[in-house]
Amino acid sequence: MSNATFTYDTIVIGGGQAGLATGYYLKQQGRDFVILDANERTGDSWRNRWDSLRLFTPGRYNNLPGMPFPAPSTHYPTKDEIADYLEAYTDRFHLPIILATRVESLTREGDRYIVSAGDRRFEASHVVVATGFFQTPRVPAFADDLDPTIVQIHSCQYRNPEQLAAGNTLVVGVGNSGAEIALELVQTKATWLSGRATGYFPGQIPPVVDDLIWLLFHRVLTIDTKIGRRFKALAIKKGAPVEGISEKDFERAGVKRLPRTVGVKDGKPMLADGRLLDVNSVVWATGFEMDFRWINLPVFDQDRHPIHYRGVVKGEPGLYFIGLLFLYTLTSVLIGGVNRDAEYIAEQIAARSATVARSQTSSKPQGETVWQSE
Repeated sequence: MSNATFTYDTIVIGGGQAGLATGYYLKQQGRDFVILDANERTGDSWRNRWDSLRLFTPGRYNNLPGMPFPAPSTHYPTKDEIADYLEAYTDRFHLPIILATRVESLTREGDRYIVSAGDRRFEASHVVVATGFFQTPRVPAFADDLDPTIVQIHSCQYRNPEQLAAGNTLVVGVGNSGAEIALELVQTKATWLSGRATGYFPGQIPPVVDDLIWLLFHRVLTIDTKIGRRFKALAIKKGAPVEGISEKDFERAGVKRLPRTVGVKDGKPMLADGRLLDVNSVVWATGFEMDFRWINLPVFDQDRHPIHYRGVVKGEPGLYFIGLLFLYTLTSVLIGGVNRDAEYIAEQIAARSATVARSQTSSKPQGETVWQSE
């Protein structure tokens, strides 16, 4: 249907774990809402990642509200298991999701938000932006100067080693993605890993220790505590620690660790110490940038980061964000961490709806009372 307009109380933009968890709580309220997702199938944002990917959090930390993850508590799920879980979750709670719907703009007209997606227009009193933290791949500008015979891909495009050329391979970026991809590539190719380490958390630790670490990240290191705010600044500046992999793992596997890649000279990657590398392939595991250019509202700071407290945008009542790094804690970007944020935002929507309803009732003109004698 062309040029159609659909009206809801609440629109959730993004059907990943954050959007679905929000939908669960909105459903509990009996709210009229819809979830819009650009993917062809629920869970595709996970299915489209590299073939061997496993989460670094065990099953007991991957539960969405109302439905435990269907695996032993110590099992580390594959990306396809997570994708299937999200799809089953949507079906179980009959969440109203419209797939293959890419939102192109979000604006406001009066007291209504306007969401445009192709020839469809959606209106709502509340909008929850759940497009997540991993949006636009970040690649350094000097990548264009590499010799055109060098195969280049970003980590979000990586699926398996067969995509890359034979011979020396450089992985740039020592976050979780770069570390795991390098350990896979070194099994079939000479592999170099370039970048500054952001710290490591051990893997295969006793469950009680794992639980204590989760408690620290989920309950202590919040934006409401001084230590949490300091940790947030450090994590945003330098990156989060790598889970379950250490420098010794790279040594044992044969991954050669190198300084940062800072430029290109004579078509070759150049390291911070001036060395040039002869490589056949480069994997840019250099992270992502938030891309909210489609939101035409004054809700961003100078770095185009949303201005909010726990996802609630004070400057635009009725607008919310979820699924961002340190929305409230480090776990806000993890499956098991979005539940609290989703519940909080749903509560704010309910509270605002009640306030608006009371305001509208009190503003209605009151009729005169006419007394009649018997």
